[in-house]
Order: sequence, then structure tokens, then C-alpha cells
Amino acid sequence: MRQNISSGTPWEPIVGYSRAVRVGNVVEVAGTTAQDGDSVAGGDAYRQTKRILQKIEAALTEAGATLSDVVRTRIFTTDITQWEAIGRAHGEVFGSIRPVSTMVEVRALIDSRLLVEIEATAIIPS
Repeated sequence: MRQNISSGTPWEPIVGYSRAVRVGNVVEVAGTTAQDGDSVAGGDAYRQTKRILQKIEAALTEAGATLSDVVRTRIFTTDITQWEAIGRAHGEVFGSIRPVSTMVEVRALIDSRLLVEIEATAIIPS
């Protein structure tokens, strides 16, 4: 069984992606940013990360998963010197869950106001 979860953005059908996809007990959440419509939530890396994790949690909930089911996150930032702020926000959510995680610097994201993008993988216990 496959469940596609949409965030309702106009780009999903154009690009051909879903916010998240659940197949069996695995949920993959696509790269998520702090962009909400035409605006970007939070002017700094910490606040953007917090907003991103809220959006990821909402997608997981729709797929029948929770943050506790997350086994991996991948964090992309345009400024690796902000790793502590990003890590602090990530740790506030995942500190006791402790998924494996990768953080890498990328040259740019799709909008120059975006500082962080995060992907997540969750496995729902049987």
C-alpha cells in the first residue's frame, strides 16, 4: 500500500513529488524548508529549523507516524557556521529520540531566504 501525503503547494504536481510517502511501515519525508506560501518563517537558522520540524511532524502525523518513529534526518544548510543553532533546534525535538543524522553545507537552496532544508525517514513499529 502506498500513501502520498501532499502539503498542497503548487510545485508538487509541476515537479512531481509529495511532501511525504508511506509504503508499509516506512515514511519518507521530502526536503522540507521554512517556506510557507510566499513567505519564509523565521529569519534565522534556529527559527527556520523549528518551523521545518513542525512541518515534518505534521506530515508524519498524516502518515500515521510520530517524531519518535524517525530513524534518520538529513540536514542541508547554506551556512555551516550556523550548525550550533540548527543543531540546538534539532536537539530540542530529537534529543531523546536520537535518530542518525547528517548535516552538510550546500551552495544554495531554491530561495535565497532559505537557510535550512531537512529530510526525514520514519519506521512505524509493527
